[in-house]
Amino acid sequence: MDVAYFTSKWRRNDLSERSAAQQHFLDLCELLDHPKPADVDATGERFTFEKLTQQRDGGRGWADVWKRGCFAWEYKGKHKDLDEAYKQLLRYREALENPPLLVTCDMEQFVIHTNFTGTAPDVYTIPHLRLREPRMLEVLRCVFHDPD
Repeated sequence: MDVAYFTSKWRRNDLSERSAAQQHFLDLCELLDHPKPADVDATGERFTFEKLTQQRDGGRGWADVWKRGCFAWEYKGKHKDLDEAYKQLLRYREALENPPLLVTCDMEQFVIHTNFTGTAPDVYTIPHLRLREPRMLEVLRCVFHDPD
């Protein structure tokens, strides 16, 4: 899959979060030449969709995608509040082994929050259309391949 196809496909897509999130992520894996979760982790112990979390208050939640040592990822539908998605990840992060990156996405943009110990977070916002810029594509590729 190339960037032009990816951005075109998702720009015209109006599916709900529930209907689109996993397909969007699988397409992203293909775009970034990264293995898909079930291809490399048949048990869901290292890389999976819908990772169950136990929160401090005893409640449960599910991170939309989780890759051990790399990221926790939360999707929202188009034009939804990604700040709310980030707050959700903040509630989950300890149960998810405190991943270095917390990523939110509404199928039109990616917002990457660094979560490194002992540092203030940096935030990178990448609209889909900016994936045509090599630097933006490289930032997103690092989320998967080199989160540090």
